[in-house]
Amino acid sequence: MPDLLWDDVRNFFDPDLMGALPDVRVPGTSVADWQAVFDLVRSRGWAYAYSEDGVAGRLPRVEDLVARGAGTCAELRVRPEPGFLVIFRMYEVEAIDFDVDLRELQGQAGVDVLCRLLRVIGRRLGKPVLVAPESDSSHPVLGFDVAVGRVVLLAEP
Repeated sequence: MPDLLWDDVRNFFDPDLMGALPDVRVPGTSVADWQAVFDLVRSRGWAYAYSEDGVAGRLPRVEDLVARGAGTCAELRVRPEPGFLVIFRMYEVEAIDFDVDLRELQGQAGVDVLCRLLRVIGRRLGKPVLVAPESDSSHPVLGFDVAVGRVVLLAEP
C-alpha cells in the first residue's frame, strides 16, 4: 500500500502551487548524518556526480569537506531512479537540504518515487524528512514521520 495517494496530494505536486523545486530538508543534522547520506548514495549504487564550486570531483568524506570551511559550494547530484534527479546542497551541517523537480514526479508513480526516497533517507538517519513549498521551508506539507515509519501529510491539500 502506498504511503500517499495521488488523488490526496496532487496539489502538493503541482509546480504552479508549490514551485517546481520544493524545499526538502532534514533538520537537526550533523557531520555524521551527512556522511550517512553520502554512504547511502554509494551503497545503493545510485548514479551520482559531485562538484565543488562547479568543478567536478570525487565524493569526499564529509569531515574533509567541512574542514575546507565556509564558502565552498558543494553539490551532489543523484539519480536514485531513472528520470528522477535529486540535488543535495551543503549549505550548513545542521540541516540536509535537497531539491527534487516536481515535473519529474507526476501521478501515483511520482508520489511513490518521492515517498521511497524520503523513507530511505529518514530511516537511515532516524530523522524526519520534510517537504515544503519552494522558498517556504517553515511550512512543510508532507514528510517522513519517524514514529510511524512512513511518509504522511503534514498539511491539508
